Amino acid sequence: MKIKVVPVGNSRGIRIPKPLLRQCAIEDAVELRTDGKRIVLTPVKSKPRQGWAEAAERMHRAGDDELLIPDVFEDDIEVEW
Repeated sequence: MKIKVVPVGNSRGIRIPKPLLRQCAIEDAVELRTDGKRIVLTPVKSKPRQGWAEAAERMHRAGDDELLIPDVFEDDIEVEW
C-alpha cells in the first residue's frame, strides 16, 4: 500500500487507514523508532491498571502480599458498633 507524505505544520506526516490501526491494535499512542531506513511504530498499551492482576499474583507467590499493619487492632475487638 502506498500513501502520500503530507505537510503537517512544520513537519510531515502520513494518514494511517483505520483498518490498519485496528489490525495493529493502535489506539491512542505509539512508540516510534527506526530500524535502519525503516520507521517502526509499536502500539503503546496505556490502559489503567494494566498488568496489576499479574503483578499481584507474582507478589502472592513470593509471599510479598502480607499486611504491614494488622487488619484488626486489639482495642477494636471490644468496641460496640
